[in-house]
Amino acid sequence: MVSIDYTLFIQMANFIILIVILNAILYKPIRQILIERKKKIQTYKEDIETVQRDASESDQTFQAKISEARLQGVQEKEALKQTGQEEDKRLTDEINRKAQVELEAVRAQIAKDAEDARRRLEGEIKTFSGTIAEKMLGRAVS
Repeated sequence: MVSIDYTLFIQMANFIILIVILNAILYKPIRQILIERKKKIQTYKEDIETVQRDASESDQTFQAKISEARLQGVQEKEALKQTGQEEDKRLTDEINRKAQVELEAVRAQIAKDAEDARRRLEGEIKTFSGTIAEKMLGRAVS
């Protein structure tokens, strides 16, 4: 059987002294390391959240700038397209105008040539009619 005597108090004193010594030498440093580790982990988490937030903001800014650049590109493309269409219309109008001027010049030349031919033929009508009459009659007509 277990008997209670003075050794129990010595063992209890040993146990308390051992707890105090272990607490000072082992448990407090381990708890301090765990507290520091927890603080570092929390700091890392905060840093990660900050970096993620900054990355998200940067991505949003990047996407906004991309959208703006696309819009500006479309606007510039439309402006260039409009300028090209206007230039095409101007060139077409200019070519049509030149063609109309050349057509009028050709018509005037044809009318002049036709008038010249008609005048020459009118001058030679008596000669032609006399020649035709001579051939039809088979004799000279005076």
